[in-house]
Amino acid sequence: MTRDFAPGSPFALLSAAETAAWYAYMKVHLRLDYEMNRQLRADSGLSLADYHVLVALTSEPSGRMRVGDLAIRIGWERSRLSHHLKRMRERGLVGTGTAAEDRRATEVVLADAGWEALRQAAPDHVGFVRQAFLDALDPGEQAQLTTLLERVYDSLVEHGTLPRPADHP
Repeated sequence: MTRDFAPGSPFALLSAAETAAWYAYMKVHLRLDYEMNRQLRADSGLSLADYHVLVALTSEPSGRMRVGDLAIRIGWERSRLSHHLKRMRERGLVGTGTAAEDRRATEVVLADAGWEALRQAAPDHVGFVRQAFLDALDPGEQAQLTTLLERVYDSLVEHGTLPRPADHP
């Protein structure tokens, strides 16, 4: 299907195939974020942003990370993360303090209430992700999508401003 775009539309600068691919991605990305946030809030009281922070902290066996490393891991500006961590700390989901090995760095730790909130939220959230996203693809398509998304991610790291997170080779 060919579409005409208003003069000045960013889509007018792309080929038809590029527009189709980018528009398809944006539709999925925006709708998926909305639906995951809605599902998490309704089922657990967590926001998608809370969930991103909690899951990232579980990638460390100690449940503890420096704020800068956590910001890189989830792709947020440090200031956004700091503000969000303050709200999460007030709810008892995380704690913050000075890093033991570098007193200049701030560290965030997953609190017991954060672990419990994540344990409670995960089954329904994973069920939603499976139903809304994974089940739409057969196993071969899942593998292909994984390969393609990893390639795009590598390009983002290469051409973007954030370094590659420590846990991603």
